[in-house]
Amino acid sequence: MNDLKKNNKEKVNEETKVNEETTAGCNPSDCESCGGCAGGIDPETMVQILGSRNQELEDKYIRLQAEYLNFKTRTQGEISRMLQYEGEDFIKEILEIKDNFERAIMMDDNDLSDEVSRFLSGFKMILASLTVLLDKFEVKEVDCLGLEFDPHVAEAVLTEHDPNKPENVVLEVLKKGYKYKDKLIRPAMVKVNK
Repeated sequence: MNDLKKNNKEKVNEETKVNEETTAGCNPSDCESCGGCAGGIDPETMVQILGSRNQELEDKYIRLQAEYLNFKTRTQGEISRMLQYEGEDFIKEILEIKDNFERAIMMDDNDLSDEVSRFLSGFKMILASLTVLLDKFEVKEVDCLGLEFDPHVAEAVLTEHDPNKPENVVLEVLKKGYKYKDKLIRPAMVKVNK
């Protein structure tokens, strides 16, 4: 009999302890909203409260997961774009050097002394090597001479009227334009027929 009383007393103490832990810091007027204690709420109402709270938390979790996936995709895309065009600034500098070599070899080497002709020959070899190197890194010249002016790849810096050519056609390329992979890194500067 003493053992039975002792077991009952332990069960009551455990239930009291659990109830105290559940309702610790709980305001009885907030019981329905927090779902923490069951003070005066029938089981069906408690199931509904907990079910709606569970649904609310599931929705929040799904939204957070979607936001994380969007962030991850956006970040990976930005990193990929940065890596794809990582050498762009260096290539722009190299293009200026290439322009200077092209200007140097445009000199007429038929009337020059042997020494200058040899210099021009060396410039031509350097320019050829530079062109091969730029091709290797997918740097392509924008072709626009004789074609209709396209403001997406060229800037019209001069206009001229040539009655023998159609209007809005590029008459002369003053400075070549270039694309790095599929991105325009320098527009061509051109003279357009008006």
